[in-house]
Amino acid sequence: MPYTLEQVAQHNSKESCWIVIENQVYDVTDFLPEHPGGSKIILNFAGKDATEAFNPVHPPGVIDAQLSRDKHLGRLDGKDIKDKMKQPKTNDELRMEREQRNKPSLGKMHNLRDLEIVARKILSYKALAYYASATDDEVAMEENRRAFSRIFFLPRVMRPVSTVDPSTNILGYPSRIPVFVSGAALAKLGHPLGEVNITRACGLANIIQMVSSNSSCSFAELAQARISKDQPLFFQLYKNKNDETAMARVKHVEEIGYKAIFLTVDAVVMSNRERDIKAKPADEDKEAKVHELEETATEKTRGTEEAEEEYDGDGTAGALIANDDRDMTWEKARIQCVDDAVLAVEAGVDGIMISNHGGSSMPSVDVLFKLRKQRPDVFDKVEVYIDGGVRRGTDVLKCVSLGARAVGLGRPVLFAQSAYGEAGVRRLIQILEREIRAGMALLGAASIKDLKPELVEQVNFQPAQMFAKL
Repeated sequence: MPYTLEQVAQHNSKESCWIVIENQVYDVTDFLPEHPGGSKIILNFAGKDATEAFNPVHPPGVIDAQLSRDKHLGRLDGKDIKDKMKQPKTNDELRMEREQRNKPSLGKMHNLRDLEIVARKILSYKALAYYASATDDEVAMEENRRAFSRIFFLPRVMRPVSTVDPSTNILGYPSRIPVFVSGAALAKLGHPLGEVNITRACGLANIIQMVSSNSSCSFAELAQARISKDQPLFFQLYKNKNDETAMARVKHVEEIGYKAIFLTVDAVVMSNRERDIKAKPADEDKEAKVHELEETATEKTRGTEEAEEEYDGDGTAGALIANDDRDMTWEKARIQCVDDAVLAVEAGVDGIMISNHGGSSMPSVDVLFKLRKQRPDVFDKVEVYIDGGVRRGTDVLKCVSLGARAVGLGRPVLFAQSAYGEAGVRRLIQILEREIRAGMALLGAASIKDLKPELVEQVNFQPAQMFAKL
């Protein structure tokens, strides 16, 4: 028997919580305490249609896999489905449609910044808040990029560079350039196909994709999206606090063909990403548009009521790691300092990845530089990778010269696929390869093995202070 929206709306509490997804009605009351992102996210949509918020952050079929059949109550009434389609679009949806119509052609994208500018215009408010957020005042994120401007090249001349080969191997798997896609979550926030765009683009360009634990596509779906069975995929693991659950996930990705596990160890709790936290769910935005002219007594007392509510400082990012293991140690097992890099080597890992997780600590390339100066022996024992702040092929060359085997990009890839889908990611890789090849020739490096620490130097300086004239 079909259910009406009015019937669903009556079940809007933690005692009885129904939601609608893709016109199907579900009873999620018993699932509330088990939801990986916590119950509050679901309760925001209790008694409502949660499709818009649900689809971009969950793989297909996940709700039917999590709930027993008796919790799938039935289909939404046909009249209500038609009425839903007649709802007015929000200002944000209208803005996104306008920007999509007016965006420049892909051929006009000449660098990664061009792709990001387009993406920032066409992304939803909520998606941009997640993709662009970083810790506190976002200083570390900006310094991630600025740190590369403090490293300068010392090129060699009169070297044969008529043929330049930027190819390398990452954990034994070939890569066209010393670049891979870092694990970055929720690509469907930016494009309906999500991570599939990235998988296919990487396969065609012969570089490696690291799939996030919080991918908006299923791990099996991405394995099937590969252009061939030989295309390697790596997996970025947020370890669940339940060891059996974590082991089951590792076994699953191994069985479907993933070739390496990158264990994230620097996000036991989510940092204070205020831009993300402040962003409202899509449902709140719709309601705000419908009721924006209403002013009632309830509205006037809202400030007092909200002040009494418990502060929710998670946002989209925080919800993704709500059930992660916060007690990991080296004895049980992204590196942010030299000392931890040494401990990782002693723990017997095959590689370490230097990352400040999108902007929460010292710039990654500064840590890489310190590691090269203080413990150069580490580079002989394990492969070293790095991500954070990379926007140019020359940034890649600086990292490789300092000893990194390859360099990861996360945020720029999300922006590229948001703006132009698979073609956007392919364009990003083409841009980087062009810049890497040109940079190697100018450095006098015909191959990756010619990129050595002597070719770079860190120069710390402050711009001259400008004084106002009286």
